[in-house]
Amino acid sequence: MPLLSRIAATVDRYAMFHAGQNAGVAVSGGADSVCLLHALVELAPRWDLRLHVLHLDHGLRGEESRRDAEFVQELAARLSLPATIRAVDLAASAGNLEQVGRHARLAFFREMISTGAVERVALGHTRNDQAETVLFRFLRGAGTAGLAGIRPVTDDGMVRPLLETDRSDVEDFLRDRGIVWRDDSTNAGPEFARNRLRHYLLPQLAREWNPAITETLSRTADWALAEEAYWGAEIDRLAGQTLVERDGAVMVRAAALTALPVATARRLVRRAIERAKGDLRGIDFGHVVQVLALAATSEGDGRLQSTGLDIIRSFEWLRFSRPSAKPQDYQATALVPGVVRVPAAGVEISLELIETTTPSDGAHSVYNENDTNCLDWCSLSGPLECRNWRPGDQYQPWGTAGAEKIKTFFQEARIPIWERRNWPILLDGPSIVWVRRFGPAAAFAARPDSRVLLVVREHYESGLSAAASIE
Repeated sequence: MPLLSRIAATVDRYAMFHAGQNAGVAVSGGADSVCLLHALVELAPRWDLRLHVLHLDHGLRGEESRRDAEFVQELAARLSLPATIRAVDLAASAGNLEQVGRHARLAFFREMISTGAVERVALGHTRNDQAETVLFRFLRGAGTAGLAGIRPVTDDGMVRPLLETDRSDVEDFLRDRGIVWRDDSTNAGPEFARNRLRHYLLPQLAREWNPAITETLSRTADWALAEEAYWGAEIDRLAGQTLVERDGAVMVRAAALTALPVATARRLVRRAIERAKGDLRGIDFGHVVQVLALAATSEGDGRLQSTGLDIIRSFEWLRFSRPSAKPQDYQATALVPGVVRVPAAGVEISLELIETTTPSDGAHSVYNENDTNCLDWCSLSGPLECRNWRPGDQYQPWGTAGAEKIKTFFQEARIPIWERRNWPILLDGPSIVWVRRFGPAAAFAARPDSRVLLVVREHYESGLSAAASIE
């Protein structure tokens, strides 16, 4: 099949363009991108595309980079196409310069899409690039997601029409038409891992193991991509049933993970990490195995930490989140009557005075109802304070035989450790008179003969009002 027909088939197979779109073409000046541009110029009427040449001069090769930019500018002019040429200086950047340059280019292309200058950006990756990527990721221990390699179409609008085209076919196309291109000198040196794969390892594998290694690796990517598409839909469904997102964290019951087949559980863990962390960078197979081991423990507590990720097991729950600063103590006057809002705990506490005409009925009619407790107002000296629970706090709840540390009640009620720090309590001077969920202190609880009741009600996140807040 002629090269243009193969490129058109790839575009149609993955629905890379829609009719009438403004399409950016990323042109570095190298053979692949120059071929891509000329091919799309000829194919543009097929989809009624309006092409726009994009080039980022990253300054990593000094004068050579500047000449690349000039070459692209002249090429766009010869083809009567608009061009956006941007220059940045990344020469002094820290870290892997290849990665720095790639991130800068992607940021530039995404900006062009976000501003509406273009709707898609076509990149010149070939089947050889795909093979190199798959092999590189395999050698680093990637799973199916990594082996899917370079995506033909990405959610941020990048498309790759040459992904099913060999680099040799690209160069033949250019030579047959007398089209010149520029060679990047950094593509020859061994300092970059991709160059070592391209110039040494892949040729050796082709000579000694599989002459069709490039096609084999590319097919592996195609197979893995289809697997990922299936699993993506399946994990979307499962995540909706099992993952709970709250306050920037993602939670899942340990039993829900351990009940799943290992393959499914691993993917659900990766999804939880991705939602909590924002990406999967730095996350490898070992991290996933550790999470599943934590879920399988019977002790019910434990912690795993990695760059940008904090995973805590408490009782039956696992919580995935970004590392956070140590929670701050809070304390404020609780006006009566009034409302105290505690956003950190996701609760609002309303305080209301009620005078009873029939004490025994009045006091007991609201005793220990859900989220409602009563104190004997006359036994309080005031003013009341609301603050968070702190280690060492203890009190005797109404109806119990003696005082205990509140931590003991947390453990008995299976309150996860991440909820405890912001747990609200009410104090009258030094005395704890009420604790969220565990109710009034025995010495201050309403009695059958209480004439004035302080009714304490908890309202949860969905019912928060514009009350005075403890931030």
